[in-house]
Amino acid sequence: MEILLATFSALFSVVNPFGAMPVFLTLTHDDSATRRNQQALRACMYMVLILTVFFLAGQAVLDFFGLRIHDLRIAGGLMIMRAGFDLLNSKSEEGKKISKDVVAEGVEKEDISFTPLAMPLLSGPGSIAVVISLFTKSLTYSDMVLTVIGIMLLGLVSYIILLFSPRLMVFMGKAGLAALAKIMGFIVLSLGVSFIVTAMLALFK
Repeated sequence: MEILLATFSALFSVVNPFGAMPVFLTLTHDDSATRRNQQALRACMYMVLILTVFFLAGQAVLDFFGLRIHDLRIAGGLMIMRAGFDLLNSKSEEGKKISKDVVAEGVEKEDISFTPLAMPLLSGPGSIAVVISLFTKSLTYSDMVLTVIGIMLLGLVSYIILLFSPRLMVFMGKAGLAALAKIMGFIVLSLGVSFIVTAMLALFK
């Protein structure tokens, strides 16, 4: 249960499905409610698949390039800290930003579930760095299964949030989303600092 909750809490703040709501609604504003829900379901399934693959194969990728897990944690920590700063300093209601070109391209696409929804909006570089760093050689098979279940739980919660995003947007409003972005930004920034400190301590030892 500890591993399950740790996986979910570490990834939720980085994935930040609340911040994905404005972009999701922008890209699906011409779709029917059924079509929008299908896009949300597919996007969350793709996100779970992407994060699971990187969790299971990430260590092999690091070994192939001759990188240590501490190198990834420092690089990932810097990346996550930057994302946290962006959320804290965001002046728009969009808690998570993707480029205008990506949004414009997504509006023209029929199926936006894989790109840009699943990647890079939900499973971006920050969340991928987190899942790779969660894998250690000391994990047992049951620990790995619990971690994957935590990723699936994140996908379920993200789907529910996107499913009710029209109502949540009306209920929270721009001010509520901006405040939530600040809270998420602080949590993400703290997570990035934790990554760097943990890696530095391990290196100095």
